Amino acid sequence: MLERLRVPFEVDVAQVDETAVADETPEATALRLSLLKAETVAARRPEAIVIGSDQVAEANGLAFGKPGTHEAAMLQLQTLRGKVVRFHSGLCVIATHLGVRKTQSRVIPTTVHFRFLSDDAIERYLRLDTPYDCAGSAKAEGLGIALLDRVESGDPTALIGLPLIALVSMLLAIGYPILSA
Repeated sequence: MLERLRVPFEVDVAQVDETAVADETPEATALRLSLLKAETVAARRPEAIVIGSDQVAEANGLAFGKPGTHEAAMLQLQTLRGKVVRFHSGLCVIATHLGVRKTQSRVIPTTVHFRFLSDDAIERYLRLDTPYDCAGSAKAEGLGIALLDRVESGDPTALIGLPLIALVSMLLAIGYPILSA
């Protein structure tokens, strides 16, 4: 996703526990995890501008994270089919300039209307796209787009996991020259 912005970057994966905290809303979980991921990498790379992100899906008051297995993905999609699902994409940017650390974070919501799919259609999708590392078990950047009837968002890249419109605003706010020569 960052390649679209044509900025140099390195990937440094933050291995963090993504378990939700008791009584934490899905939105708060996405925000907390994006901040935790950014802070984890910033501790290792204090000179870098660090971007952290995470996503949690929500339907009928229940949170849906990354399923991890085929069976869990099947159950998620059986639960979400025909429903309106809110995806909460947490985004955090940490930058240190002249010894001053600045942290920005926010959640970008996306509302998705899932098609009602048969168990056979869900099974076929899971075999073809294997979305086991994706909140809500639907990779919208791949075949998962066929699961969706409608998407509502102020940032179309948020559903894919890295809200680029929000990220550009955050980078500009810290003085990073996105379009400057």
